[in-house]
Amino acid sequence: MLAHELQHKIDFKTKPLSALGFLEQLAHKIGMVQQTTSPKLIKPHMVVFAADHGIATAGVSAYPQEVTYQMVMNFLDGGAAINVFCKQNDIQIKIVDAGVNFDFPQGLNLINKKVRKSSRNMLEEPAMTIEEYQQALENGKSVVKEIAETGCNVIGFGEMGIGNTSSSSLIMSQLFDIPLVDCVGRGTGLNDIQLQNKINILSKVIEKYSDVKNADEIVQTFGGLEITQMIGAMQEAYDQNMLILIDGFIATVAISVVWKNNPEILNNCIFCHVSDEYAHIKLLDLLGQKALLNLNLRVGEGTGCALAYPIIQSAVNFLNEMSSFENANVSNKE
Repeated sequence: MLAHELQHKIDFKTKPLSALGFLEQLAHKIGMVQQTTSPKLIKPHMVVFAADHGIATAGVSAYPQEVTYQMVMNFLDGGAAINVFCKQNDIQIKIVDAGVNFDFPQGLNLINKKVRKSSRNMLEEPAMTIEEYQQALENGKSVVKEIAETGCNVIGFGEMGIGNTSSSSLIMSQLFDIPLVDCVGRGTGLNDIQLQNKINILSKVIEKYSDVKNADEIVQTFGGLEITQMIGAMQEAYDQNMLILIDGFIATVAISVVWKNNPEILNNCIFCHVSDEYAHIKLLDLLGQKALLNLNLRVGEGTGCALAYPIIQSAVNFLNEMSSFENANVSNKE
């Protein structure tokens, strides 16, 4: 019944039928999530999870591991891309230390959810123990529970972690049983030689754990602490019936893990952009999803979510504020 009421409200706005294109689908989706024909976006939040990766020491990234903590400090100083875009769109930003290989000083506006300093080197052992994996999931959930208490009903997730495209590529390959080479991209901007080296290193990891197929085991083996906390956070956001804004490749890998166990979560998700990371468009196709923007972004941090937010707000605004044919005394087509 609600689905019909929403569609009627959309169709009888003062415009040709379906003339607002994907905005109409977006408005309908948001209305269905919130179970109303007059949805609202309340206290939008962006959560950026940061952690280091043991595999980074093997040379899979163009940047050294210390860039992770340096970028966290940049987030806290308000100097990163995500800070600029969140400020522009009045989005509250939270930075979470999920497992950065650094001792941050006291007194920072940083949420400390550190499970350990960096995941383990997958060439030698699984990225996390079972206990560390479970703790990371719970830590991610706890962050969202606290945000939900503010009344927030729309949340986006970003990440920072040198080596996390490697982790995400491994998860994607095993989760969907597709060749690793189809899942690996240039990450932080690798040249051809560096990219081949990355593929070679990750191939050794896959060979070591080729029998790992269960979604939870895959993330425990190949995941990062920030990716795992994002997975827990996304599940909690669904449980809180929030709109979940999905950023690029890494965030889409995270939601794919949740989707494996809970396909209904996609009803709450808005995929904000197509990343320039090689495998992202393939991953969106596997999930049957269309993204709002394609700006060739590959910076992470949740930047795609923040940039897409005004479009999402526009979908809500036209549904709530645009005149209908009935009340505007405009003739509809026969």
